[in-house]
Amino acid sequence: MAMKKTDLEKNKALKLNNAMKQAGAGRPGKGAAAEPKIHRREQRKLDQAQGLVPFACKLNNELVEELKTRAAAHPDGMNGLLDEVIRRGLAG
Repeated sequence: MAMKKTDLEKNKALKLNNAMKQAGAGRPGKGAAAEPKIHRREQRKLDQAQGLVPFACKLNNELVEELKTRAAAHPDGMNGLLDEVIRRGLAG
């Protein structure tokens, strides 16, 4: 019995998917050089030990984009940048 064209295409797609999974493609952070990921519970404990508290707010989209741009160059990332900016703003 001959296979339909759609069945052939599905089989090709499945083979490609399996090959990509085995090669690790499309799975960021899953390579041999990947650092172990800290679980959320462990990260919360580390944050609490440093006296950090989650704080959510709503900001203008343009401001968020500016913060993301500056945070990329900041040594402590977004958290460090926001800490620095807010402390400076409150101080003066």
